[in-house]
Amino acid sequence: MEVDFLLIGQGIAGTVLSYRLIKSGFKVMVLDLPEQNLSSRIAAGLYNPVTGRKMVKTWNADLLFPEIETLYSELEEVLGEKFLYSCGIYRPFLSIEEQNEWMGHSGEDKFKVFIGEIATTSKYKELEDQFGGVLLTHAGYLDVNTMLDAYTSYLMNINSIRLESFEEAFVQIQDDVIQYKDISANAIVYCNGLGSMKSKYFSYLPFAPVKGEILDIDQLFHPKEVINRGVFRITLPSGLLRVGSTYSWHDLEEGPTERAKNEILERLDNLMSIRQREVVNHKVGIRPATKDRRPFLGKHPKHDSVYIFNGFGAKGVSLIPYYSKMMVDLLIKKNEPHSDVNISRFFKYI
Repeated sequence: MEVDFLLIGQGIAGTVLSYRLIKSGFKVMVLDLPEQNLSSRIAAGLYNPVTGRKMVKTWNADLLFPEIETLYSELEEVLGEKFLYSCGIYRPFLSIEEQNEWMGHSGEDKFKVFIGEIATTSKYKELEDQFGGVLLTHAGYLDVNTMLDAYTSYLMNINSIRLESFEEAFVQIQDDVIQYKDISANAIVYCNGLGSMKSKYFSYLPFAPVKGEILDIDQLFHPKEVINRGVFRITLPSGLLRVGSTYSWHDLEEGPTERAKNEILERLDNLMSIRQREVVNHKVGIRPATKDRRPFLGKHPKHDSVYIFNGFGAKGVSLIPYYSKMMVDLLIKKNEPHSDVNISRFFKYI
């Protein structure tokens, strides 16, 4: 089989990049085993323009966020499935001082496009939000599993995916052409998350894996908006609530832990005025984060047909739509990615 691009992994990165390449008229083959996509498949799928304890704009938000809903809405149409929920994020204030600060932010150009409402009194009796809160727009969540499953079916229908484990030992490079078993490709792209850490081509890159745990719970109060303060609380189409998340750079081999579950529930209880809740599911995944918290895009320093599109960590849903366009420009037009995400920033170390 001859293809233009062989992509390793069909998580969020492999899904979006392969879609853009196919849309541009290229023949693609994806190698993937769904059970190896745990970082994508346990992801809450949240996209949020203003984050952190200090409430700052997400890195490159003005570039990233115009692409998010455009891309995933387009994929919904192509796949005939609903998985994008643009519902806004409500963040309760902790004090009058924070309320006043956000009243000031509402007039600033850098924030006002993302602010839908500022409440100065409690918006929901079920929440500990006596000082009100800010409702952020251009925000919501992606039902990642539904998207991945629908896209797998799409790829199968056009004979562009093989559900098998990738074995790098079978990769041969001859005159900048990739030969993998019976597949001949002009280029290979590693989109396989932490699997790239074991690659002989990209093991030098400074991945910094982060373990994350989330809960699905049964609890009263099902607002349309995502509630986010200390934990996020998402109303799922099933009626359950998804709550999380934890971040751990240790104990990466452990499964779900009581410590993380208790941490999430304690933060949830601090957010809610209602206490009754039941844990239905407890999930864990290892995110392919990087030491400088920037993605890995680029071409191998010695092999012109070997590429990587990876390292999106916990913000893959937000980052991938924009940076996939940049990656396509590299693969097709040979335009180098921006220096802050280009893997060339690490070449001096090898």
